[in-house]
Amino acid sequence: MLENLFSSHALPWLVRPSARTWRCDPAPAEVRGFHAALPDCAPTPLAELPELASELGVGRVFVKDESCRLGLPAFKGLGASWAVHRTLAERAATGRAPGPVTLVTATDGNHGRAVARTARLLGQHAHVFVPQGVHPQAVAAIAAERAEVTEVEGAYDEAVRLAARAAAAPDAVLVQDTAWPGYEQIPGWIVEGYSTLCAEIDEQLAAQGVADGPDLVSIPVGVGSLAQAVITHYRSRPSGRAPALLSVEPEAAPCVLESLIRGAPVSVTTGETTMAGLNCGTPSSIAWPHLNGGLDAAVAIPDADSAHAAARLAALGVSSGPCGAATLAGLRAVLTGAGVGERRTALGLGATSVVVLLSTEGTAANPHATTDR
Repeated sequence: MLENLFSSHALPWLVRPSARTWRCDPAPAEVRGFHAALPDCAPTPLAELPELASELGVGRVFVKDESCRLGLPAFKGLGASWAVHRTLAERAATGRAPGPVTLVTATDGNHGRAVARTARLLGQHAHVFVPQGVHPQAVAAIAAERAEVTEVEGAYDEAVRLAARAAAAPDAVLVQDTAWPGYEQIPGWIVEGYSTLCAEIDEQLAAQGVADGPDLVSIPVGVGSLAQAVITHYRSRPSGRAPALLSVEPEAAPCVLESLIRGAPVSVTTGETTMAGLNCGTPSSIAWPHLNGGLDAAVAIPDADSAHAAARLAALGVSSGPCGAATLAGLRAVLTGAGVGERRTALGLGATSVVVLLSTEGTAANPHATTDR
């Protein structure tokens, strides 16, 4: 139930305190072992930043730094590699021809590059649809993985539609990180792949004396797939601390916030934003039940706040693009300004609380990060 909603331009936000009691099934245990066997696989850093803890009035702040994951400057390789592995295994099990297939996807940058990289390493083909507004350097990085790239005169949702149509060709398969009725198995595998990131956080926090896990996790949200993975991880645990989970979106594309406000998934018209990977107009159909059930709070932020957060993280030694830095920007918005006491109470945060920010991309993943300061 929606308890509190602030709709001013300064802070589009809502809080839903019943979410901490919501429960779901866990991700498959074998995902972690699959990733551990991949070349160049290593846990990404969990950096503690005491300066941010002091600024935000909490006990400890950690940043999960995904600026280098499986040789790419973002976390997306986790989902793409597991989903492609499951897809190819499924095709082999059903007796389909063993020759190369074309992995088709739409992307704002990082997911498409991860699919293209996975295809290249496995001897498959890739065809990536890119919506309007994606930086030419991001497009070039996808093409450098030997993928066919089609640039779309439209927003992300239109690129997804065209990718789905192209994947209907023989020996092609859609590997999309959003789901809709009738297309949910592969997006579900992508979400499962992200569970490795959450398992690493548990181990890294324990090594730094936080055995019960965080009090709050701040998550950047586009269609909600990463948020679904994080919610699954924390809302399936039988014991231990149940953290507050905060989603952060661009003000130009607040599809999850708007859906939570209305109590049902809706599509929004997106605008331009430097947070390109979060510029999505429709929540994933498989993510929505988790978002609706397990998110404690949601906030939307302007580009300027994300740019300021990226600059602050850079000063503290963390490479973070606009999407990754959004989690700091969203937390700052929630923990400062008018009404902050009420928001802190709603999220259960105090002077000793432990907070984890998911920085999902480095500056190399998003050229906007080097120009928007």
